[in-house]
Amino acid sequence: MIVLHHCVSARSFRPLWMLEELGLPYRLEMLPFPPRFAQRSYLEINPLGTVPLMVDGATRMTESAAICQYLAERAAPTPLRVGADEADFGPYLNWLHFGEATLTFPQTLVLRYTRFEPPERRLPTVAQDYTRWFLARLRALDPVLAASDYLCAGRFTAADVSVGYALLAAQHLGLVDAFTPHVRQYWERLQRREAYQRALQVQHDEAVRQGVSPTPAPDLWFEAAS
Repeated sequence: MIVLHHCVSARSFRPLWMLEELGLPYRLEMLPFPPRFAQRSYLEINPLGTVPLMVDGATRMTESAAICQYLAERAAPTPLRVGADEADFGPYLNWLHFGEATLTFPQTLVLRYTRFEPPERRLPTVAQDYTRWFLARLRALDPVLAASDYLCAGRFTAADVSVGYALLAAQHLGLVDAFTPHVRQYWERLQRREAYQRALQVQHDEAVRQGVSPTPAPDLWFEAAS
């Protein structure tokens, strides 16, 4: 069985959402934040001390977008996967990794210079610059979403999970009001998915059951960057 090590609403929410979309059996191991300090034993299985860590037999993965791609391939055939024989294979891979590499990256810097650093080292100008950077990159979604409900292949795919997590993180940062209408409608559409709602409920219930706070710390969503 797949084992996913997860902190509430961290990047590991991407593979959790994917697992719920695909209906694959899994066990969720909840960790206190930050696990590398709050649960030192975790370093024995993941020396990085970050989440996610997904274990599937001999396979061990720590990159959230890569795990989404892996799960889609593992569950094939599934509409969440876009195959190499499909016209949108390239856009699918691009959006899948755009969600992490392009959208989540500037958010980590916003958090670092507004919350991670001690007050004397915080840099509001840097945070403002990278907030603008994020919103400018987010506008790349607009022409696609003006023509389609989802990012590629005319259907919901793992690429939407990847980008959708970046929008969840942006919501935690209070940036939803800055979304364009197409992006806002897309985010609302993603939140209505049953698997997304189940993933939220599962992480809450398992956090409570395993004795972990079900409320994310202010900087939790980007634990891997700290």
